[in-house]
Amino acid sequence: MSDHSMKSREKDERSPFERIKRVNEAGNEFWSSREFARVLGYTDYRNFEQVIAKAKMACFNSGQRVEDHFVDITEMVTIGSGAERAVATTLMSRYACYLAVQNADPAKEIVALGQTYFAIQTRRQELTDQELEGERRLLLRGELKQHNSKLADAAKGAGVITGKDYAIFQNHGYQGLYGGMTAQDIHQHKRLSKSQQILDHMGSTELAANLFRATQTEEKLRRENIKGKSRANQTHYEVGKKVRKTIQELGGTMPEDLPAADSIKKLEAKKRKQIKHNKQ
Repeated sequence: MSDHSMKSREKDERSPFERIKRVNEAGNEFWSSREFARVLGYTDYRNFEQVIAKAKMACFNSGQRVEDHFVDITEMVTIGSGAERAVATTLMSRYACYLAVQNADPAKEIVALGQTYFAIQTRRQELTDQELEGERRLLLRGELKQHNSKLADAAKGAGVITGKDYAIFQNHGYQGLYGGMTAQDIHQHKRLSKSQQILDHMGSTELAANLFRATQTEEKLRRENIKGKSRANQTHYEVGKKVRKTIQELGGTMPEDLPAADSIKKLEAKKRKQIKHNKQ
């Protein structure tokens, strides 16, 4: 069999949805709603526009930004005479395609195929995102452990000596970052039990905010040679408050409103198991 025949066969064996996939200059994949409609057997595009409208609503209801997944544009298409005319088209992400096939006519056999295909592909993407988030959490949690040790040493140099002193010192940092919430308040707000450590149930975004709080407080205590428990506590509070203000100015989610994540100890155990497996 010739190379050309083999390539043609490979192309033919791909999913019809893969054949119409496009990739932009940034490497992001997308689909044209008009090509997508044709693959799904919609001869009248106006009927598919209703599907897109339902998909957009489903996207909104899922808490996603609609504009991140559906981009309405006007493109030029060639008509029978060879001339071109402008038509409205929607560029859709993989997630948008998934929502579209979920809202398309289930009587069409190709729709059922599309539902299976995009459900599998979307799940694969979710797993990839989850794995990436897990790696970020492990990295940031490790960094935070190290810097909390340095912060404790700097606080001790400022006069924060006993365990009770340090608990009060830590609460001042949390109160600044979490809008007045103490560690106990955060536990209750995030529905964590007393035995669960707050830091073990933070996602990467929340861990990053707390890492910044810890590093900046440590540096400020040492740089300004701050002495006295009251001054150390106030410093920790002010740094936490400034980190919170920065998050607010950037339009970020306040740390107390970020969801609690599964225990990072599960990720650590999985990582150890993976390392052990790789060594075998």
